[in-house]
Amino acid sequence: MDVLIVGGGMITADVFLPSLYELQRQGRVGELTICARSPVPLRALAGDATLKAAFPGQTFAAYPALNAPDATFEPDASRRCIEALKPRQLVVVAVPDEAHHEVVMMALRADQHVLCVKPLVQTHAHALEIEALARQRGLFVGVEYHKRFDRRSLVARGDYRAGRFGEFAMGEACLIEPWFYRRSNFQNWFQPATADPFTYIGCHYVDLVHFITGLKPVEVSVAAVERKFPNGKPGLMWTGARVRWENGALLNLLNGLGYPDLAAGSNDQGLVMYCEGEGRTGMIRHDDHNRGVSLAYLDGIGPGGSHFNYVSPDFFRLVERDGGGRRPLGYGFESVEALVAAAARVEASSDRQAELRALDASGLLATPSNSAFNELVVEAARGSLTQDGLPWRVEYGASPRVSPVAQRRP
Repeated sequence: MDVLIVGGGMITADVFLPSLYELQRQGRVGELTICARSPVPLRALAGDATLKAAFPGQTFAAYPALNAPDATFEPDASRRCIEALKPRQLVVVAVPDEAHHEVVMMALRADQHVLCVKPLVQTHAHALEIEALARQRGLFVGVEYHKRFDRRSLVARGDYRAGRFGEFAMGEACLIEPWFYRRSNFQNWFQPATADPFTYIGCHYVDLVHFITGLKPVEVSVAAVERKFPNGKPGLMWTGARVRWENGALLNLLNGLGYPDLAAGSNDQGLVMYCEGEGRTGMIRHDDHNRGVSLAYLDGIGPGGSHFNYVSPDFFRLVERDGGGRRPLGYGFESVEALVAAAARVEASSDRQAELRALDASGLLATPSNSAFNELVVEAARGSLTQDGLPWRVEYGASPRVSPVAQRRP
């Protein structure tokens, strides 16, 4: 299939474009196009020295054109490019969270398979709308929760579901992105009315706990600390959240845009889960901050200009390959690879509906059907934020919904 990436930002540069270049080099995807509202980020992608050295001779079609003036602004770029794409190709949605629904629905109405960054959308109703249209047209929609492909996660899932830890009771997760995010394009879209650290990155660990345990979240409370970006715009820079699960277990999450630029590592992240068995306890601990590799550079080429870094070889790295250039490895690439393969499998199937049902049932890939609890959590979290952290209930059954828990602070 040909692939259109909508959005030319950080995730496209760091993961999607190199992953798709590799799949193109393997003959598993066709032509690549990237669209954005401005040509500036597209020129940066096309001229990226690391990507050019890793994938010599490979390039992408750009809209707007790479030689368009810097002041060019194309608000309808995604619509124009989706409409120009042959039916039943693949659209990768890599735009700010609040724009996901519009772009995903645009792609589905144009008969395109979809790969979307997490979270899929910000309301459960929108997730249901996407699921229904995709099912009707025999199209695959995959949500890129790449932590599902971390080998640690896959091992924990298998062992937990085999009963080797007991039942999840109490946990804690942390994911703090670096301070330099505040100097990036985040300051133009990461606004309090539509974005916060919990729904942007904390959703990874909510999804991961479900992925490991199969449990669903039933109550969410989130409070935030607001600060200003360098351009003066306000932003919710830090969040503290508590998620209660259907068996009564609790998960506390700390998220933010503020890991020190000069500290070791590109961020701070990890998960610990305590479980109970008969007369004893089990534990799952993932130190995702320090993965056992530390490097000290002569120059400040680490994230944020740092010299000393805890480097993760597990998420995404470009390494030497036979035949020249470099190839991606890590669970960031494997996640994209699996989602692209799933879209191709659905398209090639003689019974697309059966293939879609099988993907939903396996639970390895996040789809609108098997991961809609994430949208309920996002919706509940946004409600809780408007009430300074008061809890919101998540209800399932025939008509899933979220609602504030009737309680007053003492």
